[in-house]
Amino acid sequence: MCSRKGRLDLMNILILGATGRVGSQIVKHALHDGHHVTVLVRTSEKVQITNEKLTIIQGNVLNEDDIVRSIGGIDVVISALNTDGTTTLSESMPLIIKAIKTEGIQRIITIGTAGILQSRSTPQSMRYELRKSKGRSVRAAKEHHKVYAMLKQSTLEWTIVCPTYLPDGESIGKYRVDDDFLPEGGTEISVSDTAEFTFSQIKSSDYIKSRVGIAY
Repeated sequence: MCSRKGRLDLMNILILGATGRVGSQIVKHALHDGHHVTVLVRTSEKVQITNEKLTIIQGNVLNEDDIVRSIGGIDVVISALNTDGTTTLSESMPLIIKAIKTEGIQRIITIGTAGILQSRSTPQSMRYELRKSKGRSVRAAKEHHKVYAMLKQSTLEWTIVCPTYLPDGESIGKYRVDDDFLPEGGTEISVSDTAEFTFSQIKSSDYIKSRVGIAY
């Protein structure tokens, strides 16, 4: 993929959720590879990186004007927004999709959760739908499920990366991935490897319009 400025392999990337555990590492990967990165954050002071190719826009993903002014000239959108017990994820996605379509962008990559992958034992159900407890993880999965439904109904080239338990730790660089399912027996995947795989999808067409389970 080429950027709109015609520079081979270099892109203008908008990263949402850039101050989170996964998002902040995706920013580092993108800058390391020489891409221009725009981040939309509520508190600019939380961005601990200084780089001439980094543009920081202070705003809110629930404000359509903020999204619009962040997305001009962008080639690909990566969303590492999390749920934090709120409905920000599902409320912001319609605004994001609208702005993407208006700008003529095709590619969006988001971070989901393994809960919205299909269950291996009961493939017609998602993993979270079979849980007996209805705690925080289920509430988060419901939010991600709404986003999945919106993206699925769109004409965008979307990919949802769905990690299981996310401990901190160094990148191992070796992990398993699977379309629509969590790799069998997978129990965890580090923040670092999740960020690395997610970033790699900007140049990959292997998982267009797909959920991708990722685990060791």
